[in-house]
Amino acid sequence: MHKVTDWCTEAMEQGTVLKRLVDRLAEPFVHRREEALVLVLGLVAREHVLLVGEPGTGKSALARRLASLINARFFKYLLTKFTEPSELFGPLDIAALKQGVYKRVTKGKLPEAEIAFLDEIFNANSAVLNSILSLLQERIVYDGYSEIITKIWSVIGASNSIPEEPELEALYDRFVLRHLVTPVPSEVWKDLIVRSLAIEQRGYEEIEPIISLGEIAEAHKEIFKVDLDPILDKMIKLFMIFEEKGLHLTDRRKGKTAKIVAAHAIINGRRSADLEDLHVLKYIVPRDLDDFEKVRTILFEEIKTKEKIIQELKDIMNNLSKIEPEIKKAKTYSPRLIDYYKILNQLSNKVKAIAADVEDDDVERLSSKILDEIESLLEIVSIKLSM
Repeated sequence: MHKVTDWCTEAMEQGTVLKRLVDRLAEPFVHRREEALVLVLGLVAREHVLLVGEPGTGKSALARRLASLINARFFKYLLTKFTEPSELFGPLDIAALKQGVYKRVTKGKLPEAEIAFLDEIFNANSAVLNSILSLLQERIVYDGYSEIITKIWSVIGASNSIPEEPELEALYDRFVLRHLVTPVPSEVWKDLIVRSLAIEQRGYEEIEPIISLGEIAEAHKEIFKVDLDPILDKMIKLFMIFEEKGLHLTDRRKGKTAKIVAAHAIINGRRSADLEDLHVLKYIVPRDLDDFEKVRTILFEEIKTKEKIIQELKDIMNNLSKIEPEIKKAKTYSPRLIDYYKILNQLSNKVKAIAADVEDDDVERLSSKILDEIESLLEIVSIKLSM
């Protein structure tokens, strides 16, 4: 276990501890690293997470493993319309009641947990849902004549579907992070089957905690020190784009976005946010099932991260490699040469614009290489056109 002071130094330099937590959380599962990232984001930001998806996709197992990896007290419950408050918050203390004191025996119940997994959360009755709403918002349960101050750090909710009822909207909005958990793709089914058989045979490995909840609390404090200025204007622009596309965010969710962006920066060992951190909006903006893909598409189109820019430059390089042999074998005065001349100039302008927008050594080197190649091909075209 790391000391808090050691963790602060290490995490801010490389983000290794929290990245390792994401890796270790995802380790026994197949194709579930993004789910692990969402849960750790919620942990660092001290926000609640909703996992939406069909049963059997590992939601509860991920939640339990997360609690074990941080040595946190864990509570799990499947909610139905028949669930009684005592099942979650503990039975009434009869001895205390005889003395006129109304309180519950909370040992082993939700108020004593630090990480809770509430399955099919929207199926609960109104009495339970009202208590959960105050739990999510204030981490306090208002119970008759008393208030139960809970030890909850994060609640992980799960549902097969997104609620449509207006009376559930407030509860739904309290889950700042929402993620659609889909079945694993067919290309990893073999790995899934092999891994499942191994777990059936030997069970899950014994989990050694790698970080404490106290250290997570220290990481949480660090998010308020993250410099958001580099991405603030872009984040506001994205909010406007989402509104134009019919993807509305409540004021609460707009404000909470800053925390999640900062948490992502902390996980990646940075004190300053960059464009890559804005991809967490795909867990914050979606309201309906169709929104998840819409938001991902908008973010991909609007956020020019280094990885995306380099991929764009590589695509241009690939196109050049395809047209080079065509240029070399083209006959003089061929009308096609004029088309190639226009294409090459367009590509040249595009690469120069990319290089001008992004100050990065890798981007600059790749851009320079591409521009040299374009210049060489333009020379060949010019010679053939002048012959």
